[in-house]
Amino acid sequence: MIIRAKQNITESELKNLKEYFTSKNFQLIDASSENVKVFGIIGDTSKLIEQDIYTIPGVEAVTRIQAPYKKASKEFHPEPTIVDVNGVKIGGDNFVVIAGPCSVESKEQIISIAEEVKKSGAKILRGGAFKPRTSPYAFQGLEAEGLDLLLEAKKATGLPIITEIMSEDMIDRYVKDVDIIQVGARNMQNFHLLKALGKTKKPILLKRGLSATIEEWLMAAEYILAGGNPNVILCERGIRTFEKYTRNTLDISAVLAVKELSHLPVIIDPSHSGGRWAMVPGLSKASLAVGADGLIVEVHNDPEHALCDGAQSLKPKKFDEMMGVLKQIAPIVGKKI
Repeated sequence: MIIRAKQNITESELKNLKEYFTSKNFQLIDASSENVKVFGIIGDTSKLIEQDIYTIPGVEAVTRIQAPYKKASKEFHPEPTIVDVNGVKIGGDNFVVIAGPCSVESKEQIISIAEEVKKSGAKILRGGAFKPRTSPYAFQGLEAEGLDLLLEAKKATGLPIITEIMSEDMIDRYVKDVDIIQVGARNMQNFHLLKALGKTKKPILLKRGLSATIEEWLMAAEYILAGGNPNVILCERGIRTFEKYTRNTLDISAVLAVKELSHLPVIIDPSHSGGRWAMVPGLSKASLAVGADGLIVEVHNDPEHALCDGAQSLKPKKFDEMMGVLKQIAPIVGKKI
């Protein structure tokens, strides 16, 4: 349930409003902005009668939230959420590009790519340390060494880093060293992991599951938000359909759906969506045009010999060319790169 208070509500009326709900064992969440005073009521609100609430001095409007996700709902939080990652703001009119290799392979590789993507305008460095792979025989990443190398690349370039977490036992290390913790598609409904991440304040990039509906995706975000962590970024990375030509099918409409339903920022992964490097620039332009808040793109200096996903990785020169085009489009659609 959403309570909108009158703009001129007094401190005494505000205190009385809060006490009314806390005395009935409801949780009151302040989601107010500069221009509107809004409070979310968490709990079994089926027993509350709207007419009774209107009798409380200072109440202007009462709205029941129909969606099962409360804190992720736009009704609960009308203003768009902007997630601050070491000064890089994701959401609002910003279009943030995250770039780097699928997997960290060596110190020289990750630092070289980090320098290249930064020069082209990327604001955050991606790189896989622990890699969940379909086959147990495929390259699984450098693991802890990969994290160490990402930190060296961060030190060399100043770029914040994002990498995927695999399990709860890694959280302490990730909270200490990683700027954005990525939850991969396979872990979108790992609810124990999501609950644990909800207890941190670290920005979380939550990728959509391979066959997840938008509601399931937002419900997964709700687990993190309900734990007390407001810093959630959604990532559409393509869903599984009957089509085999592309690696996945990019659901470009998911951006518009999320913008209608939720206040959370949403970015797109054009690399995993298409699975082919030649598709990445086109999918990236479409992502910017449709209103996404950013991209996470795979870039590799030698994709022919990459240990993971070389076929979908742009070379630094191609990435630079793509960024040049995106910078021309961004002002037209009201975005800043």
